[in-house]
Amino acid sequence: MFNTPTWFKSAPEPEVLAAPLVDEPRKPAVDRATTAGVPIRSIGPAQRERIAAHLLGLEPQDRYLRFGYAANDEQIHRYVNQMNFDRDELFGIFNRKLELIAMAHLAFSADPTCLNCAEFGVSVAKSARGRGYGSRLFERAVMHARNEGVNLLFVHALSENTAMLKIARHAGAVIERDGSESEAHLLLPPADFDSRVTELFNEHLALTDYHVKAQVKQFWSALGLLQEIRQGVRDARDRYRS
Repeated sequence: MFNTPTWFKSAPEPEVLAAPLVDEPRKPAVDRATTAGVPIRSIGPAQRERIAAHLLGLEPQDRYLRFGYAANDEQIHRYVNQMNFDRDELFGIFNRKLELIAMAHLAFSADPTCLNCAEFGVSVAKSARGRGYGSRLFERAVMHARNEGVNLLFVHALSENTAMLKIARHAGAVIERDGSESEAHLLLPPADFDSRVTELFNEHLALTDYHVKAQVKQFWSALGLLQEIRQGVRDARDRYRS
């Protein structure tokens, strides 16, 4: 969720659920083989309609967990329209129909005191659950954040959002709970040759996958139109003969 006024504020005396931050950051659990296995591409302003359709398709409870409040349609449209694609990065997973079934928002801090920080949020369509898409999107976002010079990644979530907190904890994040809300902090190692090459490879793979799906969709659409024309010709011929 992206509640700008509360970003990057330290909660007073929160309940610590994991070990405290240490000087030596733990390397995030990013596996090139797993991230490469799921085509995840960067998405820009041209995909606003698909982003809105994805978020509007979330059930009320899923909207509540994603945004931290029961977001209505108007609030979701406002959220999508106010996305800053020049500053932030969005990643998506598309199905064969080019429907956006899982999406991550990596929001970079605009606070001058925390320019090397970013916040992560994710949503997965109900029909796409249980495939590890949330974890894959987190790994993809972590890799991009590292390559952009981010050294501290935040995940702000409701304490009942156990799926999101599990992803963060598995990556090595420290989780602090303050009542109904929790915040995860993940220290990121600096970018290296492997992280940069892996991101380029994964982005190329995802773009290729997207273009193939677009061509297949276009082919079937054209074939369907051709079949409709043929059926129309047959119907007209039958009427003429009768």
